[in-house]
Amino acid sequence: MAADLSAKLRITEIFCSLQGESTRAGLPTVFVRLTGCPLRCAWCDTDYAFTGGENMTVAQVLDEVARHGTRTVCVTGGEPLAQKNCLPLLAALADAGYSVSLETSGALDISPVDPRVSRIMDLKAPDSGEVDKNRWENLAHLTPRDEIKLVLASGRDYEWAREVLGERKLDAICPVLMSPVQGALEPRRLAEWILRDRLPVRMQVQLHKVIWGTERGR
Repeated sequence: MAADLSAKLRITEIFCSLQGESTRAGLPTVFVRLTGCPLRCAWCDTDYAFTGGENMTVAQVLDEVARHGTRTVCVTGGEPLAQKNCLPLLAALADAGYSVSLETSGALDISPVDPRVSRIMDLKAPDSGEVDKNRWENLAHLTPRDEIKLVLASGRDYEWAREVLGERKLDAICPVLMSPVQGALEPRRLAEWILRDRLPVRMQVQLHKVIWGTERGR
């Protein structure tokens, strides 16, 4: 069934940049940032997407994405799945032949997402303030084409992540990425912990911030 191109969404911004995270880091990517999020992570760096934005149809989003001329698209937020019409948007992007990823908090059900989409799903560590929002049932829906992201702000977060990684065998599900919260946890320290414990994870830093700092739209 074709996606509903008339479905409306609230969009904060659409822009082209280098993907700064995930195994797609470094790829020219069109970002579609949806407005709104039910979480309030302590280290959130996109709180400007909580409110505002403009209404656009799926068709209008597709037109704007096409204007940027790249075949890799990331739907992000906020929390994209907080808008029900995120689902037809993802399907429409996949129908149009884009390589699509979805950045999601892991607090909402990921099972209805089009299987052609790579889901980059967070697991919230304690210092985020939202660890109780983790929807553990989502792990059963992940496939090897998806990724689990753990954003860590402290040694406590790291110990929690290490335990979850082992107990739930996350690396057997899909690639696992650990990243430090900028300004809270030194990348070198996280790297040393990962090496010390021989964790089967990929460490990442936010490439876009290394290049452009906190400049919006990058």
